[in-house]
Amino acid sequence: MSVTIDIAGLPAERIVFAPSPLAELCMALHALAQPSHHPRLTSWTTATAAALDPDLADRLLEADFMWRSSFSDLFMAFAGTPGGSGRPAATLAGELDVLDRMDDEQFVMAALEHCWLALYNVGGGPSPLTDPGARARALEAAAARGPRQLAFSVRLLDDTAGVRVWMRRLLEDCDAAFFAETWKRIEPGQSADARHKAEVLRRKGLPAALKEVSSALSVDEALTTVTADKMVNGSTTATDPRIGSGLVLVPTNFGWPHLLVLHAPGWRPVIHYPLGSPAPASAPGSVELLQLRMEALAHPMRMRLCRSLARAPYTTSELAAVYGITAPEVSRHLAVLKRAGLMHTRRQGRYVQHQLDLTAVARIGSDFIEGILR
Repeated sequence: MSVTIDIAGLPAERIVFAPSPLAELCMALHALAQPSHHPRLTSWTTATAAALDPDLADRLLEADFMWRSSFSDLFMAFAGTPGGSGRPAATLAGELDVLDRMDDEQFVMAALEHCWLALYNVGGGPSPLTDPGARARALEAAAARGPRQLAFSVRLLDDTAGVRVWMRRLLEDCDAAFFAETWKRIEPGQSADARHKAEVLRRKGLPAALKEVSSALSVDEALTTVTADKMVNGSTTATDPRIGSGLVLVPTNFGWPHLLVLHAPGWRPVIHYPLGSPAPASAPGSVELLQLRMEALAHPMRMRLCRSLARAPYTTSELAAVYGITAPEVSRHLAVLKRAGLMHTRRQGRYVQHQLDLTAVARIGSDFIEGILR
């Protein structure tokens, strides 16, 4: 599973690294709404949540489906507003101005993105602003998130202009309450990272730059397709003439373990990558490898074999004798474990001994969490 970005023919100068204060505010709101996703931020989320004005905290709950379980494309408005630079603005106010220039239909579709996930990769579909059936489906999806979210969605559809004013005021109040101070502290590091990776891109090329961004990113030898290893399938292009060509990579201090790829039709692609990710040596494997390992351990007989292999090295014949199955059957099960990278094999004279790689097995839990959150 992966999200791919077509970059065939894209000039190198159209691949840019730049911080986005609005995208980072979205990640900060997500961290406040889902602190269990971000154990590294416990001190910040605890202190910030405790200091929030109760009225602001209540207002945040009304629209939290835009950052709690998914990340609304509204927070990367620079990528979807025709006629713009296609890059983040330097200030939150500047990015909110870009958001204000987005037309109502695009604003509503992005705000209610969770209602249209089935259409996300293909685009199209009637607008809930004008189509009664689309409106009903949008409100039904919102109702599943709770009464506050339903009420907000009704307001959004009935008074789009009013909600847009309300939304900007909400984000400005968040800026005054906690984000301005936070952004002042983290922006220099993000800008330095963006400059560094841009220099790596210039001097060493895209493969080297992507390797520094995340182990979950790669590009083919022909430099035509960027692939993000994620538990979702999707595709987009960085050369769409309707919106303008370009690929933007945006750093985030609040993002880990999430690696976000904006791939909505009609929007320029954006990769929102976390700073301070684990070093490549300790980074999780691919989604395919994780699935292979979980399937390998799911078989009842292989689970039983692992009970012995976790304790000491065993030969195939020893395992066959212990579990009452044939040596070829044991070999087939061991081959599955070996292909999944869960077993060590070594030769001792004329004997071949097998042992479970406990470190690899122990990583499965954290790999699974990082994989589904990535």
